[in-house]
Amino acid sequence: MVDPWLTIIGIGEDGLAGLSEASRKALNDAETVFGGERHLALAGVSSRGRAWPVPFDADIVLSCRDRPTAVLASGDPFWHGAGASLAEKLGSDEWIAHPSPSTFSLAAARLGWRLEATTCIGLHAVPFERLVPHLVRDAHIICLMRDAAAVGALAKWLTARGWGPSPMWTLEALGGPREYTDQHRVDLFAEEVTENLVAVALWARGTQGIPRSSGLPDDLFVHDGQITKRPVRALALSALAPRPGERLWDIGAGSGSISVEWALCGGTAIAIEVREDRVANIRSNAAAFGLAHRITVVTGRAPEALAGLEAPDAVFIGGGLDSVMFDAIWSRLAPGTRFVAHSVTLETEVLLGELHQRHGGELMRVELAHAAPLGRYRSWEAARPVVQWSAVR
Repeated sequence: MVDPWLTIIGIGEDGLAGLSEASRKALNDAETVFGGERHLALAGVSSRGRAWPVPFDADIVLSCRDRPTAVLASGDPFWHGAGASLAEKLGSDEWIAHPSPSTFSLAAARLGWRLEATTCIGLHAVPFERLVPHLVRDAHIICLMRDAAAVGALAKWLTARGWGPSPMWTLEALGGPREYTDQHRVDLFAEEVTENLVAVALWARGTQGIPRSSGLPDDLFVHDGQITKRPVRALALSALAPRPGERLWDIGAGSGSISVEWALCGGTAIAIEVREDRVANIRSNAAAFGLAHRITVVTGRAPEALAGLEAPDAVFIGGGLDSVMFDAIWSRLAPGTRFVAHSVTLETEVLLGELHQRHGGELMRVELAHAAPLGRYRSWEAARPVVQWSAVR
């Protein structure tokens, strides 16, 4: 059996002293050692060392294929590190990995937190909004930060969103001789962080965060009135039945509220909308919920705008369905795809009734009325009925 030509090594702030014998041997035998400048310095690699290009490019390692090569990464290379980016381009017999404790593991060990109950997230190159789905009362969160300056910016961002009373720890150079941990209150944070190698741990206090139930309040979304209202949205999401990793086509997305709630369940969404102003609202809502990486916005009109899109696991049409659009979409769907459509016009209601007869599924009429005060009594302000048809292809 031929030994792997690539060794992926996790290194900590304690440098060579913290590496296993196998890791040190791989370093000694390697013709070329890749890593960040800090990693190369920690390992004492000089002439054989090659600093990573910025942005990171895994292909540069492949240029050394079949020659002894080592890669240095922080802690566990497969947790917010370069490990997976390399492994996915290689055969399983081409590489071996020797991880060290991750920054998350070291931080949890210093604070006495249960790692399995802690949210671990990298904020190196993503917006702080990525935290939004995880910010709930009493949540424990460990964040890897881009640099020292980002810590103060994060404290201001959290304070502006009601999390100012939260305890926050800055953890610098974990696992090395310069390690330093300090506790702060978020809204009082005004200290200088001396090390750029810093993690932040947060115990979320001060407000509640967004609910986890379907049907978020309408006022959480930017919209121009074109939004699937909260109770109707909850019914639609129940029929769509989102699951982590699944893809939604949200056709005529309006504000993107369906896409947002789908993505909050761990899936991805493609929001199709013809109006530019509403496209802007969708992008704004996706960013505000920290879901821009999960929601793709396509400007155009269905079915033409669907050309070239990856097949969905579910389709939602909030309005505007006609027989031509339905036939073009339905014929493209794989068996098992869930399809949910709403109607607020008599013409589309008739169409949904016909589709129910042809394809089965469930057809329901939803009538809502909101109470309004009227002296000692109340009046009921009825909204236009919505007809929902849901079926599985």
